[in-house]
Amino acid sequence: MDIRHVSVVDPETERVHTDQRIVLDGDRIVAVTADSTEPPAPDDLDGTGLYALPGFIDCHVHVTSVTADEWADTGMAPSYVTAHALRELGAMLRRGFTTVRDAGGADAGLADALDEGVAPGPRLHVCGRALSQTGGHGDLRPRGRHHADDHPAVPGIGRIVDGPDALRAAIRELVRSGASFIKLMLSGGIASTTDRIDGQQYSDDEIRAAVDEASRAGVYCAGHAYTPAAVARALRLGVRTIEHGNLIGPGEAKLLVEHDAYLVPTLVTYTVLAEEGPRFGLPPQSVAKVAAVRDGGLDALGHAHRAGAAIAFGTDLLGQLHGRQSEEFALRARVQPGWAVLRSATTTGARLLGAAGDLGVIAAGARADLVLSRHNPGTHIELLADPDAEIAAVISRGRTAVRR
Repeated sequence: MDIRHVSVVDPETERVHTDQRIVLDGDRIVAVTADSTEPPAPDDLDGTGLYALPGFIDCHVHVTSVTADEWADTGMAPSYVTAHALRELGAMLRRGFTTVRDAGGADAGLADALDEGVAPGPRLHVCGRALSQTGGHGDLRPRGRHHADDHPAVPGIGRIVDGPDALRAAIRELVRSGASFIKLMLSGGIASTTDRIDGQQYSDDEIRAAVDEASRAGVYCAGHAYTPAAVARALRLGVRTIEHGNLIGPGEAKLLVEHDAYLVPTLVTYTVLAEEGPRFGLPPQSVAKVAAVRDGGLDALGHAHRAGAAIAFGTDLLGQLHGRQSEEFALRARVQPGWAVLRSATTTGARLLGAAGDLGVIAAGARADLVLSRHNPGTHIELLADPDAEIAAVISRGRTAVRR
């Protein structure tokens, strides 16, 4: 299949090349050249008046979260959770997200099923369960519950692991099971009802052990952290990606650059949780925490952008709230230029995943993941917040997944 007479968008150079022909062969882009007057083949896609973008990358999703009440998820049957996850993965693909990184909950079996074409969905990078100290952000037990069932068959985003040696063993098991990165809960959070947002979680020795073990296995550590103290400590100890980071200032933004680390803001989840969280199961204790981090998110993004930090695209939506995933584009446009937002969802995300040149670009040899939009996203990035109206087609793994 070829895409004919399309304008090709390059997020890195901020250039648009008009009247191009993109030649696909299976799951690869074979060539990107100036088009000709040659008649189209029957299976060619007419891109006249459209803009070809690299498929979007969301670096922070939770595809196995069926509800905003993450404790409730742990009581659901794995088959039920998987069915919901597959439905949501298909919906993400229709929004233009051809690659997603699950930040706690999904395992490699789900990723393998998508790669095999069992169901339509994006490429899926997984960490398995996020690792949490007792009483940390991944410990979802209510105060009156004492038993924690960490069996792999039990749904949930987190696993409770205490101590450097136990962390090393857990990471070895996660990598053996197919994790491509390790998620550490390093500060309090919203979904966990028994910790404080400003709490620092895991000791320095525990974090060092986790970073060392992950590094020796060829993977990296991502850290859930909100506060300046939690973020600065994580970066100092070798954590490679900061998830959320809503309360950071200019100093922490500079540290991101100095440590060659990535920030993965997730602005939309706080807006949506404030508006709809209680209706979709968010506990009252969690609702009270949303305001503490929501208002700082845009400021933190601005600090990171001005410092020149690597900023990836993330959303962190739960359950029925996943449908508002694309609104992250419009929220970021309040702070960043359109081209910078587009890079976060393409080239920067690809580098974070270790897939630069393979994902996030439209070039010969890259994966055949593309989005055709109706407007130039460099100047109209906010329009991507409404994918049904803005996205004309999605090509995933060289096949047309959506055509509107």
